[in-house]
Amino acid sequence: MTATAQPTNDELIARGWAALPLGYRIPEVAPTRDEALAYCRRLAETHYENFHVATWFLPKPLRPHFHAIYAYCRISDDLGDEVGDRSVALALLDLWGRELDACYEGRARHPVFVALAETIRACQIPKEPFADLLVAFRQDQTVTRYANMDEVLGYCRYSANPVGRLVLYACGEVSEEKFQFSDATCSALQLANFWQDVRVDFLKDRVYLPQDEMGRFGVSDETIAGGVATPEFRALLRHEVDFARGLFERGLPLIGRVNRDLALDLDLFSRGGLEILRAIERRGYDVLSARPAISKRTKLALALRALGGRALPFLRLGSQSKRKAA
Repeated sequence: MTATAQPTNDELIARGWAALPLGYRIPEVAPTRDEALAYCRRLAETHYENFHVATWFLPKPLRPHFHAIYAYCRISDDLGDEVGDRSVALALLDLWGRELDACYEGRARHPVFVALAETIRACQIPKEPFADLLVAFRQDQTVTRYANMDEVLGYCRYSANPVGRLVLYACGEVSEEKFQFSDATCSALQLANFWQDVRVDFLKDRVYLPQDEMGRFGVSDETIAGGVATPEFRALLRHEVDFARGLFERGLPLIGRVNRDLALDLDLFSRGGLEILRAIERRGYDVLSARPAISKRTKLALALRALGGRALPFLRLGSQSKRKAA
């Protein structure tokens, strides 16, 4: 009997491109910078409405940087999650990593990296946070269970925290203290998404709930597969929600340590993450029978609330200026 030939790397990549939008492929000829910026803007504004709302409040010169960073994160995530084959995903992520290297060497062809090159130059962003994201997406192809919360947070260090650091670089808010606050917020957001999507992730054979805590609360994979939130499962989720909320609280001081424009975005996304936790609580910690979601009305209310908070410093500044003038 002849052994089945394993597909070559080029065949895996071709299979992956066929499963993804045509625009994700690396062109033979690099686009112009204007074409690349337009590509990233379209991707950002059509794929993630929360991101689009947030960019309304950003200074106009910063928006192309955020569009480029978002486009990089979006496509990186899709290469890992949307092709349905782990070998194909790993081949695509390796190719994407080589294109990241090419970007830092001044020879990238993909529109995302053509746009990103200017952001990297203008904001002096090192390669590490971009490369770290690829570590997480590769890990999703090979690791499906986490022994304890330290391992889960270790995953967040690559999957979520680099995004916050990229935002700080783009806004010129770079310091180790700010990075630490940002890491807490980003890890909390990641955990909130994990607890919201326990059932969805399980269908992809991924369980981000720590295995030791599942054992302590009497929860197993079979519990999740059954789709019924038992008292034990609800108790576990209550514990995890409380832990995530504590991380949000650790990150909140960052809002008061950055410029007002960025503070609005941080406030908006922190409120959004906390609202996910409240949605889980409102369902009695049952995330198995249905996915807790935030309504569009609630999202708009959060944005308006954040915008109202942003106005306060301007009002105080105006009062101080009048007092000085007097």
